[in-house]
Amino acid sequence: MSLEREVELEYRPRMEESLQNKVGAVADSLRGQTPVCPRCSQPMKRHDTETVSWTARFGRFHAPVDRYRCAACKEERRPLLDHLGVEPGRISGSLARLLAVLAVVAPYEMAAQLAWLLLSVKISPMSVWNVVQRLGESVARYNEGLSQYHADSRSEGASTQEAPRAVVLSVDGSMLGMQVRQQRRRRTGCEPLPPLPALQEGHFHEVKTGVLLLPAERVETSPGRHSVVRRFVVSCLGNADDIFRHLYAQLRELGWVGPDTVVVIVGDGAGWIWNRATMFVRRCEILDFWHALEHAWVFARLNFGEGSQRADRWVHQIAEDLRAGKVPDVIERLRRMRPRTPELREKLQALIAYYTEHAGRMRYDEYIRLGYGIGSGAVESAHKQVLHARLRQAGMRWSEAGARRLLALRLLLLNDNWALLDRLPMVSLA
Repeated sequence: MSLEREVELEYRPRMEESLQNKVGAVADSLRGQTPVCPRCSQPMKRHDTETVSWTARFGRFHAPVDRYRCAACKEERRPLLDHLGVEPGRISGSLARLLAVLAVVAPYEMAAQLAWLLLSVKISPMSVWNVVQRLGESVARYNEGLSQYHADSRSEGASTQEAPRAVVLSVDGSMLGMQVRQQRRRRTGCEPLPPLPALQEGHFHEVKTGVLLLPAERVETSPGRHSVVRRFVVSCLGNADDIFRHLYAQLRELGWVGPDTVVVIVGDGAGWIWNRATMFVRRCEILDFWHALEHAWVFARLNFGEGSQRADRWVHQIAEDLRAGKVPDVIERLRRMRPRTPELREKLQALIAYYTEHAGRMRYDEYIRLGYGIGSGAVESAHKQVLHARLRQAGMRWSEAGARRLLALRLLLLNDNWALLDRLPMVSLA
């Protein structure tokens, strides 16, 4: 351990010096190149030169930066900073991406502590928060642009020559606690920001999550237990239309939706899922098996008593019949029942109506034979990994922008697509 630390202390200044020399070489190569105004397309004139600094992986770096200005449009450009993708006084480069990784898996205060323990970089939690906002906004804009691109019928996705025979799409929603603030804080020395929309005390926002997986890649990890080799998680704070737009864009990017591909939609019976499932021509709609049983449990507990063995046997028999594809038999048996109280009769009629409405989505014997699966456990697990593990810890409340940006970064990590950040610029935010 001591030897490793000695080597790090010895070579860290050398790496800092080498990177500083490379920055100087880039500055020399750009000197004399006159930028063009993005508005009027006229050459800009050099206004002044000042030394700026920023923080990177091996320390703080300095460079003289030429600033150009368009007299007509009042636009300014700093070619060196634009080329390097850095901002004066900010954290940039690989250090920003490493800090974002830490913040994706741990709260900002703990991420700052981990930065010192793992990277030997002293940083404040607010600086980590700033990095997450800038990188998260960049990823969120990229995802939104991707969805808009694939929403156009003229767009081109990945090749569908090897598109799978079937792909499973499971969708659900979960609640996230939001901050309650009636108005924005005032900027110092500037005009006040516009007021935020009023929120009710204890306001919660639904986060919709979808999971894409291939039935052919489901393997048996232990007797009776199956897992998938890979899955892709999509999540957003938008409405039902937004989550399905993002899911469709991800399918196009993966090349998983060809002309003969059957899209298997697994849901809990919510109308917003089935209403939007019609966007897929070749589809198979499946009502989650455990949600179907939960409705039977509600009636059984009320009819036979909480925790009674009769309720257990009754629901167990319904589960066996549903799994065997005997939905009409189950509905007929329920209709022959004669509850004694108005409340029981109401619950029974609700159960019969529920099974009758979703009978076409409850052919569980066929779904099992085809390997589609009959449960929404994948999306329930995704909720815990995407949302609960990081954004629903004790006392956490989020702004809509902050939650959206952190979700975008966390999805990159869970989908093993963190390298995408290397191709995205850091967004400048006020």
